[in-house]
Amino acid sequence: MQITTETFGDVVVVHTPDDLVDETSRLLVDAIEGHLRKGSSSIVLQMDRTDSYDSVGLTSLLDLQDQARQAGGGVKISGLADPGRKIFELTRLDQRFDLFESVIDAVASFR
Repeated sequence: MQITTETFGDVVVVHTPDDLVDETSRLLVDAIEGHLRKGSSSIVLQMDRTDSYDSVGLTSLLDLQDQARQAGGGVKISGLADPGRKIFELTRLDQRFDLFESVIDAVASFR
């Protein structure tokens, strides 16, 4: 499996896997850390296809948020649908991340 990314100006949009679990979260982290090393610290996670999460996957999101902020940017989330939205509410991750309905709104929020 490969993580797909797109760049819009200085914002990187990362399409998350269908399952954000232990096995796939490492691929996601590697992809985003590669962009962070290149100086791209404004990240949007397009999560419209992700419908399965575990604690490792959710912790990875928090770690990536911390890394992006240390680099002067941040991580924003777009397209989060049920059950992801419910999981984010129960774990209070909805208070740690800016959530957007569309990737366009998420990208524009960095400006």
